[in-house]
Amino acid sequence: MSDYLHTPTGRYLGRWATGSPEWHAARATRLGGSRIAALLGLSPWESPYSVWCQMAGLTQPGEQTKEQERGHYLEPAVAAWFADQHPEWNVFEAGTYVHRDRDWQLANPDRLIRYHKLPDAMPVGWYDIEVSALLEIKTDADGSGWGEPGTDQVPVYYRTQVQWYMDVLGLPRAHVAVLTPRLGFAEYVVDYDPDDAAALREAAESFLDSLLWEEMPDLDAHPATYAAVRDLHPDIDPDADYDADDELAVEFLTALADKAAADDREAEARTRLAAAMGTARRARWNNRTIATRQAKKGGTPYLVAGRKLPAVPAAITTTPDVSELAGAAA
Repeated sequence: MSDYLHTPTGRYLGRWATGSPEWHAARATRLGGSRIAALLGLSPWESPYSVWCQMAGLTQPGEQTKEQERGHYLEPAVAAWFADQHPEWNVFEAGTYVHRDRDWQLANPDRLIRYHKLPDAMPVGWYDIEVSALLEIKTDADGSGWGEPGTDQVPVYYRTQVQWYMDVLGLPRAHVAVLTPRLGFAEYVVDYDPDDAAALREAAESFLDSLLWEEMPDLDAHPATYAAVRDLHPDIDPDADYDADDELAVEFLTALADKAAADDREAEARTRLAAAMGTARRARWNNRTIATRQAKKGGTPYLVAGRKLPAVPAAITTTPDVSELAGAAA
C-alpha cells in the first residue's frame, strides 16, 4: 500500500524490515529524523560524532536499544488506539521517503493519515492516494517533556524529528500518539514550522559538508561518542605506550579527582539524609519527593533518590539563608 500513498514533496523509496540490508542502505548517505536530532545534540542515543563516524563508514550503527525494541513491539497497539479515536480518517502504514529535490533528506514516518476517508470499496485499479498528515508513535517509560494532551508540547527530540519528516514530505501537520508510563494513551499535534525546518536543513547541509571535507565533529561527553571512539580502536597493542601531553593528562586527572570528590559528597549527604529520616519512608522538600527508603525481601532499608528531582537554584551553592531556599525552589 505504501507505494500508492503520495505526499506533496516526498518520493517513495520502499518499505523494509528494520535493520535489514535494504533498510541500512537507504540510510547510509542520508539524514533521517533521528539523525538530524543527533546533529543538534538532542538525541539520547546518538551524537554528532557517532553519526559522522557511521556515515563516513568508520563504524557500524549500534544494536537496537531495549527502549527502541519495546517501541517496535508496541507500535501496532498504539496505532490501533489512534485509529479507533479517529474513525473518520484513514491511517496507513508508511514506508521510507526522500525529498523529491533533496535526496539526502530522508523520512520514515510510522503512519500516514488521510483526513477525507476513502470509501470502503475502492474501484479496481484506483491507487493514487493523497495523504494529509503524518503520525508518529512513541512509548515513553519516563514521561518527562510531555505537556497537556491535545497540545504541541512534546519533547524537543520528537519535535525535531516530526518537523524534519513534515519538511521531507511537504505535510502541514504531524500527530504524535504516545503510550504513557502509566499505560495510558495521549495524543499531541505539531504543525509545520518553516523557520525551524530551514534551520534543520542548514545544520544538515553543514554536517554533510563536514563529511565531504573529512572534518570530524568535536569530541563530547555523550555516551555514543565514547562508544564510537571505542569502535574506532578495537585492538590493543601490548607493546605500545602513549605519552600524553600536559593538557590532556591534567584534564583527565582533574576530572577523576572531581568525580571522586563528588562521590564522597553524595555518600555523606545520603548518610545524613538517611539518619535524619529515621523510620520515615519518604523525604520531601517543597512538596517534592527527593528520596525514598526501600528494602528488598526484609533486608536493611536503603535510600533511593527520587525521579524528576527539582533543579537546585544557583543561590544554594553559596551560603544560603534557610528562609530563602523554599522561595528559590518553589
